[in-house]
Amino acid sequence: MQLTIHSANGNHRFTVDVARTPTQQEHGLMFVRSLPGDRGMIFPYDPPQDVSFWMKNTLIPLDIVFIRSDGTIVRITNAKALDETPLPAGEPIAVVLEIRGGRAAELGLKAGDIVDWPH
Repeated sequence: MQLTIHSANGNHRFTVDVARTPTQQEHGLMFVRSLPGDRGMIFPYDPPQDVSFWMKNTLIPLDIVFIRSDGTIVRITNAKALDETPLPAGEPIAVVLEIRGGRAAELGLKAGDIVDWPH
């Protein structure tokens, strides 16, 4: 699936896998050893929920992007590999995007940017 983030410096496209089921969401990107800069995974929530993420068995750092149902980025968290500290959304969100750690900063992504994805 294609996802686009519209930021002040342009449009950034990602090819994402979708973790739809509870089992897929629990597994996420565990045990993945590398992630290209234009790839990621999304975790949709319908209805929106106030969720927390952690990095159990996740071998690479990730940027975790919390997104409202209107497509607005709430916040971006930098998650360290294997860190089991919960990283909360802080409010009900419709989707979480995980991308390679540091990629959001490389692209200049910020809270308030708009995300388009098929849903």
